[in-house]
Amino acid sequence: MDAWMSSSSTPTELLLREVPGFGYPSVRDQLVHVLSVETAWVSALRGAPISRLPAADHATLNSIIEAKHRVAKSSLSYLDGLSESELNTEVSALPKEWIGAPRSPAFILLHVLTHTFHHKGQMAAMLRLLDQPAPDTDLQR
Repeated sequence: MDAWMSSSSTPTELLLREVPGFGYPSVRDQLVHVLSVETAWVSALRGAPISRLPAADHATLNSIIEAKHRVAKSSLSYLDGLSESELNTEVSALPKEWIGAPRSPAFILLHVLTHTFHHKGQMAAMLRLLDQPAPDTDLQR
């Protein structure tokens, strides 16, 4: 997602254009949703209050890129503070907003990754419907 966002030639107006049939109706809303979910889950794993990123606060691609860097930095900081044992042990203290059974941070972070890929596919479909080329989002590049 980052490589595409940094080099995207997609006009901002298309990022904001709503495409019928999607739960998050614009590419911008999809991008911010992905970042918001990562923020919420990592906050929950830390035992911190869960917060969300409002899409309305991110009207430009640069704003989304800045938010992505902040979210990634926070997530990596959390991960760097965990031992392998902590990464793979179910959390014991759950915030009231927790959804589902207690899980390990590794399980939750895998969920965050698969959630991101789900929305990347939706964004590719949306861009095609907007007559824009779907970007190469191969993470190996």
